[in-house]
Amino acid sequence: MAKEKAVILLSGGLDSCTCMAVAKKAGYELYPISFNYHQRHSIELEGAKKIAAFYGAEKHLIIETNMEAIGGSALTDEKIEVPEGNVERTTVPVTYVPARNMIFLSYAMGYAEVVGATHVYIGVNSVDYSGYPDCRPEFIERFQALADYATTATAVEGRKIKIETPLQDLSKKEIVQLGSKLGAPLQFTHSCYQGGEKACGVCDSCKLRLQGFAEAGVEDPVEYETRSV
Repeated sequence: MAKEKAVILLSGGLDSCTCMAVAKKAGYELYPISFNYHQRHSIELEGAKKIAAFYGAEKHLIIETNMEAIGGSALTDEKIEVPEGNVERTTVPVTYVPARNMIFLSYAMGYAEVVGATHVYIGVNSVDYSGYPDCRPEFIERFQALADYATTATAVEGRKIKIETPLQDLSKKEIVQLGSKLGAPLQFTHSCYQGGEKACGVCDSCKLRLQGFAEAGVEDPVEYETRSV
């Protein structure tokens, strides 16, 4: 009997790598999809390729889309500096990329229709605060409702494509623990917003990651310019 298929949004970061591990553990045939959206930290795509190869993905789709043309984020506009991290931040940071998850999920849903996947995995998380509105469970619920009307698979054929958010309610510590438990290749992940060969260690993403590894009691396998935690 053929395995069910799952599309995984694979950025190359800690969370998406752990999502791949969860989907693999669930027994799905994996169809990772990544995006070169002209992000400052496009080095993450090298990690995504290694993660896809590690899991033996039959195909790793990399979509070219230019969100640099829109700008409005420190990740897509070189004129906006990546700020030093603040894990206590309560406002939306300038690293928020407008509508990114909505765009990426749209691509993922289309890909799922084409390959016959029944699940789409995305590593959104709303516990360790990032301030991103498109990481909230309310966004996922509403996108799922829209997709149920917008896809032939669901609206016509009755084949639901379910969005899976296994990390939604986990802290960064718990994500590290889960990834480690499942044997995810965390050594290939890249979380830094600066996009250098070594992680900067001081941006929001680096600080959250380092704090998560420290609280989990797990050694972070990537190299840092500065280990701030």
